[in-house]
Amino acid sequence: MPVNIQQIADALEKAKKDSKKRNFTQSMDLVITLRNLDLKKQENRINELFELPNPLPKPVKVCVIASGAMAVNAKKAGADEVIDKEALEKLGRDKKAAKKLAKEFDFFVAEAPLMPLVGKTLGSILGPHGKMPTPVPPNASIDPILAKHRRMIRLRIKDQPVIQCRIGSEDMPTEKVVENIQTVLTRLETRLEKGLKNIHLLQVKTTMGPPVPVEL
Repeated sequence: MPVNIQQIADALEKAKKDSKKRNFTQSMDLVITLRNLDLKKQENRINELFELPNPLPKPVKVCVIASGAMAVNAKKAGADEVIDKEALEKLGRDKKAAKKLAKEFDFFVAEAPLMPLVGKTLGSILGPHGKMPTPVPPNASIDPILAKHRRMIRLRIKDQPVIQCRIGSEDMPTEKVVENIQTVLTRLETRLEKGLKNIHLLQVKTTMGPPVPVEL
């Protein structure tokens, strides 16, 4: 069930037209409603990071949990926040601050040796949000890791058969957003039991605007 490029583009243009002008640049979101999918099966509960071909103009915020050289390099590389071991232990004693952290950042990256401590202190908060850190070796180059995460979105199915993700912004060229959507659909085709036949409804919308269906 291939989705026609022009039909995606037409829906995007209508979503932008139907949305009231705001005093900020709105994101473009993709909303996928699924069918005939048994969510009791663990393999159907998709939760993965996914790299888009075209980065989102709106900044993706990445927090790095590291110590020593990696912490220093992460700061130099422009990580939005760097948390060391001491700060991590402190967050474990302050659930309010930990919840605020989970909400503030899109993705987390952690130095591999700190992962057990991350699980102990933040696991109960980051886990349910699907934001457990990506573990990286202490000697890894942090620059390309940050660059990759800033091109990422999360594809996730929780309790309902729906996936919603940001795939662009209203000021991005339509063809770039279309390419991002196609890439998401190609990935889902390999992950869903019946491929794109598991898709019941495909919609696009701006952050504050009404959803517009894409003709399937």
